[in-house]
Parts: sequence; C-alpha cells; structure tokens
Amino acid sequence: MKRLAIIAGLACLIINGSASAQTFGSVNLRAGFTPDPYRTTITSGGAISARNLFTNCTGWVADAVDFAVYYSAGNYNLTISATSQADTTLIVQAPNGQFYCDDDSGPGLNPTITIGNPGSGAYSVWVGSYRQGEYAQATLSVSEIGQR
Repeated sequence: MKRLAIIAGLACLIINGSASAQTFGSVNLRAGFTPDPYRTTITSGGAISARNLFTNCTGWVADAVDFAVYYSAGNYNLTISATSQADTTLIVQAPNGQFYCDDDSGPGLNPTITIGNPGSGAYSVWVGSYRQGEYAQATLSVSEIGQR
C-alpha cells in the first residue's frame, strides 16, 4: 500500500511538471561479480533537500530512488560511489533500513560509501547535487574491491 501511495504521489508530481529529471534503473549483483566495479550513468540532483528526508545528509535529491542494487552478499565489503565534474552527494539505504550518507569521502568532491559485512537485498541509491538546481552527469559505481 505504501508503494502505491508513493507511485500516486510521483504521478501527481509528473502531471504538475515539478518532478525532477532522473535516470532510474537497477542491477542484480552476486558476490564476486565481474566486471568490478559495475558502472552506470546517473543524473545527479533533484528538487528535495536531503536534510528534509534523511538526518545528517546533504545535497539535493530526487523524490524517488535513482538506482537499486539487488545484491547477493558474500564475504566482501560493498563500496558505492559516484564520480562527476560537479559536486555530488550520495545516500544509500541498506536492506536492513539503515541509511548511509556521504559528501566528499572519495577523490575531489566525489562521495564514497563502504558498507562492511553487507547483507543481501535491495540497496536504494540517491545521487544528489550539493548545489540546489544543479543536475549533472555522474557515474555510479558499485564495487567489492573498493574505490577505483
């Protein structure tokens, strides 16, 4: 029922023309996946202040998840990062419901989140922009061998 309410809310935003442009997608990855890292292109940013949605997060994000990673865990850490010419932020919700936020832990102004002993399930990912109104091309990477 909650999913239906979210879909209805997004439909209203789209009809009213206020939804932010986003790249949506998903991937299924199993421990030991190749190539590592898995990479995809995302458009960062959105109309929602991350602080309003997630405590201690920064940036501007979309009103819906940008990308879902369905992960079958093994004995590896899971690193999710974004790289862009713009200043991006990253929010990840793990299958256990825990949120991880980062702004500049990667090289330059790029965010990186490493989850030790990750569980199996869906990882919801938002790639935000640090500046309001900025939408930039970014590369989302998922790795078991760390940032590259």
